[in-house]
Amino acid sequence: MTAHVIADDAEALAVAAELAEEFRAGASLRDAERRLPRQELDRLSASGLLAVTVPAGHGGADVRTETLAEIFRLLGSADGSIAQIPQSHFVYVNVIRRQGTPEQRKFFFAELLAGRRLGNAQSEAGTKHVQDIRTRLRRRPDGSYLLSGVKHYCTGALFAHWIPVLARAEDDTLHAAYVPRDAPGVRVVDDWDGMGQRTTASGTVHLTDVAVPADRVLPHHLTFQGPQLHGAFAQLLHAAIDAGIAADALAEAAAFVRTKSRPWFESGVESAADDPLLIQRFGELGLRVRSAEALLREAARTVDAARDDLTDDSAAAASIAVAAAKVVAAQAAVEVSSALFEVAGTRAALRSLNLHRHWRDARTHTLHDPTRWKVQHIGRYVIDGTRPPRHGLL
Repeated sequence: MTAHVIADDAEALAVAAELAEEFRAGASLRDAERRLPRQELDRLSASGLLAVTVPAGHGGADVRTETLAEIFRLLGSADGSIAQIPQSHFVYVNVIRRQGTPEQRKFFFAELLAGRRLGNAQSEAGTKHVQDIRTRLRRRPDGSYLLSGVKHYCTGALFAHWIPVLARAEDDTLHAAYVPRDAPGVRVVDDWDGMGQRTTASGTVHLTDVAVPADRVLPHHLTFQGPQLHGAFAQLLHAAIDAGIAADALAEAAAFVRTKSRPWFESGVESAADDPLLIQRFGELGLRVRSAEALLREAARTVDAARDDLTDDSAAAASIAVAAAKVVAAQAAVEVSSALFEVAGTRAALRSLNLHRHWRDARTHTLHDPTRWKVQHIGRYVIDGTRPPRHGLL
């Protein structure tokens, strides 16, 4: 596999905007038919976008976090499933940057520049909570490992070349094992049946005594022993997807009202777009979207500032800024995608139009990491400056 190598932030944004328009054209049909976006992901790989965070010293563009957030917002505005698929890819690129040895970085960064995709195998079902990881790495006499467990909600795994797997070693410390998608003992099952983000193929990964060389295992537990941006970075990309879904839902609602909706007879206007009550509602919804986008930009810049000067205080400020962006973006995505039907009218509910995909994507995606807990951490930070925890989900 070969891929274009993007030079800088400006080129990355231009490529993302072009691909977003390309992906937008088939988004509704892919969702309606659950047509998995294999060709689109190959386009994404070939474009070089998946390697834009590779450090400059290894040949990458090393774009700013603000640029990456905008890339995800653009993709999210085109297709809420395609935008979700590479979210874990970039999170686990960051793990390599932070915890990889020089040899591991050299190997994996070359893989990324060649267009290889990372999936994920993080969550498990039936455990006490999201951080109750029962997948295990067992050390063998030669220093390699055997990996066993079952993972759920494995977005991107079906399309991946490498699947990063969260697992605990025999001393219970958390590691990330990078496993080839086609390795013996790996079985990826496309059993995702969510109502939204239908084409993410966020299914199940079965791992049965998978042989993993020692140099494909990274000590992820070390990520959380000092100031870190792991959680802020991951959550920022989620916020960007929500902001993108909200923007596209608003744009589709406006286009529908301009071209298809009939005015309510009491309004006394010839076009629904001239109804003052609808204009008022669109103004309110526009404020929701603008607020989400503004907080997204602010949060991304705060993460970039912390990356340039990482301390306990800068990491906390970044986490809180991202938490605020995620709360508002999630609210905007759900409200705007629901209000689409309110402003567009009865015809908008036709299954054949598939406008409900925006709400289904928003409602499904915003279930990641409950916003009520983010509000709690924001509140504590506001009252007395309490720093948020370093658990990687904020």
